[in-house]
This record gives sequence, structure tokens and C-alpha cells, in this order.
Amino acid sequence: METWDAALRAWTDYQRATGTPSTTLDLRLHHLRRVAREVPALPARVSFDDLVAFFASKTSWSANTRRSYRTSLRSFYSWMRATGRIARESPAHLLPPVRIPRAKPRPTPEHAYRRALRIAGDRERLAILLAAQCGLRRSEVAAARTDDLEPDLVGHSLRVTGKGGHVRMVPLPDGLVAEIQRREPGWLFPSSHGGHLTPHHLAKLVAECLPDGLTMHTLRHRAASAAYAGTRDLRSVQELLGHASPVTTQMYVAVPDGGVRAAMIAAAA
Repeated sequence: METWDAALRAWTDYQRATGTPSTTLDLRLHHLRRVAREVPALPARVSFDDLVAFFASKTSWSANTRRSYRTSLRSFYSWMRATGRIARESPAHLLPPVRIPRAKPRPTPEHAYRRALRIAGDRERLAILLAAQCGLRRSEVAAARTDDLEPDLVGHSLRVTGKGGHVRMVPLPDGLVAEIQRREPGWLFPSSHGGHLTPHHLAKLVAECLPDGLTMHTLRHRAASAAYAGTRDLRSVQELLGHASPVTTQMYVAVPDGGVRAAMIAAAA
């Protein structure tokens, strides 16, 4: 019977053949390898009870982490069944959906953002600007290149490949364009080992410029909140961030100060 190593190699080849983005594939493999280490059964012998016991042991996991692992297992076992590696029902598809509590927007405060720009090194400063002004994800910032910069009708935009391989053009302010044009051709955040810095490492460098608890993701929330405060156009903010749904964008946008009170006053009137 097929081992975890053999099954994961074949599944990885299948995912690459279907064009799954490398960031998504790496995350799914990380999840599945952990399951392989902790569940005492070959992949075709894993039962629903095995998976329930695995999830039950993770008492500190957030709802988002649980949902992400569940998605990885459902993907893997859909492939296992489609390729005849299991003839029974997928054990992962019996797992109940994970409810995600509605998240509250958490933008980096302006004073923390401005201080980060003052103390950051040249590399970290550019990463902060791309996240806080343009709303890029940390993976999108890490993978940015000088040749992704393209002229548009009113200035320049950055060609960004987001989740699921979707490409969008993100407009840049002139000052940020000038900073990118001063860089050596190639990766904006090159690694000494070749290629670009990993998103995790770049995020760690940026976090060192911010107060505890603030991250590149809260800088992205800052971009969303500031963009909405200036435009009141949620659809445009959705396009800027590269979200598939405006419902997701709403979770990134903090209501401007006084907005809720103004809404109450309007209702009272």
C-alpha cells in the first residue's frame, strides 16, 4: 500500500500539472506532512476518527488554521478517491465546516506606521510602503520585481500575481515609483541564496520596525481603511486588494472615526 511520501509526491505532481500556485502548494504540503507525522496510518487507511482525533488534539489552533487544514485534507482526499487510491468515501469530507468568527479590521495606527518609516532600513521601508500604501500581501511584496513596474494612462502600476495566480495592476504613487526605479534590475527583495526573500522572512524584518502585535497584514488593513476613508468606494478598494469578494474587503476596512456616530445622527434625524 502506498506510503505518505509516495502519495504526496504524486499529489504534488498533479497539483503542479493543474497550475496550483507554489505558495498554495507549499502550504498544503506543510499541512499534509504534519498529518502524516501525527496520524498513525498510511494515507489510504486514515479514517474519519483518525482525523477527528488529530483536530481534537489541536486545542490552541485558531478557526482559520483549522479551516485551512480541513481544506488541504479535502483536496488531498478528493484526489485520492478520483485516482482510485481509496474506494470509500473521503474521510476528510465528513469533517464538519469550520465557522470563522467575523473578524474586526485592525489597521496599523498612523503613528506606528509613520514611526516605522522613520526607523526602517531602505529594504524594510520599501516593503512597508508597498503593504501600507498599496495593500499588497506579504507574499506579493516579497515576489515583486523591478520589471513588474509598467506605465499606465496616468502614471505607473505594478503587475501583481495574487492568490490563485490572479494578476492585477496596482497603481503606485509617484514617490514609490521613483524608489523602485532606483533599484537594481530584478527582485526588489533579493535573497543571498538566490531568488527572493521568503514572505515569512520579509514579514519578520518589517515586524521588527512595528510595535508588538502589528504586522505586514495590519499594514494591509491600513491601506484598505485609508483607501475607503478617502473614496467611500468599497468596490475600488476590493480591486486594489485583489479580493474575490467585497465581503472579504469589508473585514479589512475600519469605519472612519465618527462614521458610526454620523450614521446614528442621520438615522435619528
